[in-house]
Amino acid sequence: MSSTFINRHWHPRAMLVCHVVAIALLASWLWQPTRELWNVFDLWLFKLLNDPVHAGGLWAHIWAIGSMRPVDAGVGVVMLAVMLKADLVFTGPQVRRALFAFLVALVVMLLMRVLFSDLVEYMGWQHASPSLVVEGSARLTEMFPAWEERWDLKDSASRSFPGDHASVLLIWAYFMSFFARGWRLLLVWVITVIGILPRLVAGAHWAADAFVGGVLLSLLALAWSCYTPLGYHASEWLEKITLPITSRLAKLPLLGRLSIVSGR
Repeated sequence: MSSTFINRHWHPRAMLVCHVVAIALLASWLWQPTRELWNVFDLWLFKLLNDPVHAGGLWAHIWAIGSMRPVDAGVGVVMLAVMLKADLVFTGPQVRRALFAFLVALVVMLLMRVLFSDLVEYMGWQHASPSLVVEGSARLTEMFPAWEERWDLKDSASRSFPGDHASVLLIWAYFMSFFARGWRLLLVWVITVIGILPRLVAGAHWAADAFVGGVLLSLLALAWSCYTPLGYHASEWLEKITLPITSRLAKLPLLGRLSIVSGR
């Protein structure tokens, strides 16, 4: 497939669906009758995931490791590896354009995150994470103080809405889902779920932070970066301005073998 595997046309119907779903999710969280259902679900899921941590042992250690800041970086490396490994999801000539298109989607989402956060603050929608609200929560920072001091465990947030961590994982999963098939698609979503779970288990985020805030941001970013020509034209521009660099790197013995560098 050529570089035109990135969408280069407007898709108004798909954009409308993304916006309708995002707005409906937010409305369901803001409207009092359905907000009560979200609150029940939030508390139920938090207790389901967090209560077993009290027992300590291997289970608590797994989620403490998963809540470390360096592990976040490790998940990011895995996401990039899946994207950049030639012939896993993308062919060699597609890898670089796919990376550029995804970076465009990520930038769009980060810009929307800034605007949405201002709206959340202005409207008073912000709230603290469950570990700071629910009495008797298992706090990983208290159970593993040495790890907290060294690795900065993430188990709380005074302003937890929307879920930034979840939104990044979700926009990656949505983007990859355009191209991945079969077990590769399953792999993408397994990585996404594993990446989201530590924040929910540790109590750094409510379920709604991820499933309302995170989904909303990632859907809107998907609509404007992938269902418009933006991703195509921006990735094409990035391809052109980086060509002098990648052309030189392609001549190096080891780097020249990478698809992201060689374009092959």
